Amino acid sequence: MSTITQPRCGVKANATAKRAVAPKTFLGARVSSVSNGSKVEMSRWKGMDMDISDDQQDIARGRNMVDSKFQGATGIGGTHNAVMSSQDYLSAGMKTYSAHDNITTENFYISPSYMDKVIVHVAKNFMKLPKIKVPVILGVWGGKGQGKTFQSDLIFKKLGISPIVMSAGELESGNAGEPAKLVRQRYREASDIVKKGRMSTLFINDLDAGAGRMGGTTQYTVNNQMVNATLMNIADNPTNVQLPGQYEVIEIPRVPIIATGNDFSTLYAPLVRDGRMDKFYWSPTREDRVGIANGIFMADGIEKEDVEVLVDTFEGQSIDFFGALRSRVYDDLVRDFILEVGYEALGPRLINPRKGEEVNFNPPKMTLEVLLAYGKELENEQENIKRIQLADAYLDGAVLAGEGGSSNTEKSLNQ
Repeated sequence: MSTITQPRCGVKANATAKRAVAPKTFLGARVSSVSNGSKVEMSRWKGMDMDISDDQQDIARGRNMVDSKFQGATGIGGTHNAVMSSQDYLSAGMKTYSAHDNITTENFYISPSYMDKVIVHVAKNFMKLPKIKVPVILGVWGGKGQGKTFQSDLIFKKLGISPIVMSAGELESGNAGEPAKLVRQRYREASDIVKKGRMSTLFINDLDAGAGRMGGTTQYTVNNQMVNATLMNIADNPTNVQLPGQYEVIEIPRVPIIATGNDFSTLYAPLVRDGRMDKFYWSPTREDRVGIANGIFMADGIEKEDVEVLVDTFEGQSIDFFGALRSRVYDDLVRDFILEVGYEALGPRLINPRKGEEVNFNPPKMTLEVLLAYGKELENEQENIKRIQLADAYLDGAVLAGEGGSSNTEKSLNQ
């Protein structure tokens, strides 16, 4: 005779009943609620639906919003960790501007001609102009130390552009084809930024130093050829830039390219032809030099009339000279600090200072006379390099300390 066992105290039956009446909408994509007599549709994933950024970073951002029991031990494992590491995933060329970068458009001078050229180039590339071929690349070239990169940074900050930056050192590699692939990757990264609703540009520093020919003794590798060819291909097809091995035609947003350099005559001629590259020779006028130098010395209380005297006195110097001049004034303060602390305690004080012992300086008092004196010292050091050429004496002339020679070098102009 079989015996039927009844549920003890009705626990199992009640649990079954509760599961049967559990609201199914809780596990769905949306939850309905009634408020003030009106039905409101609420999506549990509304934030994720509206977020068009990458899933990997969404996972990393949401980690701290999930209870620890759903994460791995010690916070290492679990599903709320990005699969790829930051070094593999995050862009190495993305440049963002913050207060720590000392990039504020209010305190620095932007050349009107430079700004006009960059803004027009960027705007034309984001416009759909009828039957007009707009060059993708803007080549800004000119003398060394004239502030091409810094002027570009100021303009990017003013326009709210998030540039993807490349340097000349990234245009060569021990692996054939890597630089050309990197150019395509960086261009596509900038295109992804545009796809998300922000302006971006691919900014290449010193293009001629990485892809140009600097003379007969410069080795011209296959990577130089492929970088030139890749830039030419992007200029011809700016919306169809695929990675190696991908042959499906997928259009991407067009991105303007801005490249700086000193001499674009060293580049491959078909790359710099009209239609592919728009050229702009940057030679700052006296007004530009005074404006930029005035921004450099503004925090030090130097009057504009004194800045004009500095610019006229050192007329042949680049704009970077005035930044080096301002830095040179701090040498006396640094020297006094070293003597005060002592050589033995200098390392711990600089590298690992205790709280409250961080190194802070009161700005030194700068006058026109002091700046002129330090400027003359900088000029003398430049003259020493041109005047004392020891390579000629050691290699060509083979000067020895014999009867008619000397191993002692010439005196510095600052002695």
